[in-house]
Amino acid sequence: MLLLRQCMLPDYLYIIFFFLLGIAFVASAFVVSWALRPKAPNPAKNSPYECGEIIKGDSRIQFNVRYYLFALIFVIFDVEILFTMPWAIVFRQLGMVAYLEMAAFILVLAAGLFYAWKKGALQWQ
Repeated sequence: MLLLRQCMLPDYLYIIFFFLLGIAFVASAFVVSWALRPKAPNPAKNSPYECGEIIKGDSRIQFNVRYYLFALIFVIFDVEILFTMPWAIVFRQLGMVAYLEMAAFILVLAAGLFYAWKKGALQWQ
């Protein structure tokens, strides 16, 4: 048991060394960026927006929920392509079970598309 601990200790030393090296690398990047940054604040730089535009009104406005519905529908079908393309490449090696699983996956997504279509989420007004 003692021999096993002596053999494993150098392996852990490599991990500790690289962990400390990573921390030192990140810390040195922070120190160098702090040392090289410009240190001349002025009222324009300290303003909430550095783009030079004068702030007009409140930044909290209400968006139409259709923007979010379009974004969610896009993400759903983007994920569908993400899963379908690799599956299609290795389709012949997977067999009938994988075919049925993908058919169920596409059926669920088609049901979601049909539901969004019937609710009018795809009509831009």
